[in-house]
Amino acid sequence: MGITRHRNAARRNVDSSAITALAPVVAVAPVWLLAIFVWWVPVHLLWNVPFLWFAGGYLAAVVLLFLRPVQVFVLAPLLGARRPSGDERAVLGPAWRPVLQANDLPARRYVLAVLPSNELNAFACGGHLVVVTSYAIDALPRDELSGVLAHELSHHLGLHTVALTVGQWLSIPVLVLPRIGFFLQNVATAATTSYASHSSAITALGRTVAALLTAVSWVFLSGLLLSNMMANMVGRNSEFQADNRAVGMGFGRPLATALRRFVAEFGGDRPLTWRARLAASHPPARTRVARIEALLRTRR
Repeated sequence: MGITRHRNAARRNVDSSAITALAPVVAVAPVWLLAIFVWWVPVHLLWNVPFLWFAGGYLAAVVLLFLRPVQVFVLAPLLGARRPSGDERAVLGPAWRPVLQANDLPARRYVLAVLPSNELNAFACGGHLVVVTSYAIDALPRDELSGVLAHELSHHLGLHTVALTVGQWLSIPVLVLPRIGFFLQNVATAATTSYASHSSAITALGRTVAALLTAVSWVFLSGLLLSNMMANMVGRNSEFQADNRAVGMGFGRPLATALRRFVAEFGGDRPLTWRARLAASHPPARTRVARIEALLRTRR
């Protein structure tokens, strides 16, 4: 019975969070189409590339983010993560090995990376990447680190990271445009103030251009904000589902202990305002601990 449970835990299957995670992708899609059109215009003028080819090529390129070599050499560095040092491998290896064994998984299937940070955190990304902060490696005992790693592996097994990765990929061209727009708006405002203050007509034109750039930038930015809020709502449910799967693997108790350590070291994490609740990508650690303990009592 134990072997059957482990193999069932290791099987990738679609959790409900993996389905609902498509909502933020759908929300950002119209803004992405508008942004990719803006990027296509200069490309089309230079090389006469059809819009459908340009947009389809960018969309198809997201597949590269799920390739293991790309995650090692491209995605992890973009996230600020690096390969574990020798000392870090000596800590991660004994904690990661029982998680893989409990799920009958080969070590080569997933990539461990370290994010230099003073936060107690870990996250899953793409199709194979598991990132752990350097502080978590130093602060957590081996069993608690195993619980955290089991939780992150659960995100991969539940396919929670697929829609998230696609959404982040679509957000890149949308995110760059507001940054360019706000930069040009500042340039237009500064130029108007410095060189056109003597002419009311030129001043009015400069202010109009600056206002137009600001408005266009906020169109793209508002689409991203809406998508991010929806992603946070979906992400909170995916955390509960990953906790449930970690309990099924047999790592529920050390995971709960690690969450208690987080609360003890960093204080309460319950959002106090509605804006904070919308911005929170994770449910409160105390809530997660209570649910894990209730699930453990039920299983007993």
